[in-house]
Amino acid sequence: MRIAQYEVADYWRNWYKRNQNTSCERCSKAQRQKCKEGNLYLECPKAIYFESLSKLIEDGQDDQIELYQLLADDSAIEMTSRLDAKLTLESYPQRFVQLAYKKYAGYPLSNTERQYYYREQRKAQKLWGECNKNKA
Repeated sequence: MRIAQYEVADYWRNWYKRNQNTSCERCSKAQRQKCKEGNLYLECPKAIYFESLSKLIEDGQDDQIELYQLLADDSAIEMTSRLDAKLTLESYPQRFVQLAYKKYAGYPLSNTERQYYYREQRKAQKLWGECNKNKA
């Protein structure tokens, strides 16, 4: 019964999202009822509004351009993050990186591999926490 109730509620939330371009998922039941009675959906402070990617906007040079043309190109390579990841991986012991990949791929670790992996993981987390503390 609960699953059916959830599915019905989920259906109507998704329907409203598609038709009204807003999402009231984070609103309380009382807030949704208030908005429904007074037709205040456009004034709701918690509503999430969706924009169409084909919406025309000003590009800052007195021209109008579609929103999707301002998005970053997915095929572009972000060299800084790639180099950052490479340097991070190179800072860890090679065996730890191999075991992390093995664990990620779903292969089981032996007891000695598991002990080594978790010991190195704790060291890495401790080092990472100290680095972030120094940046703040």
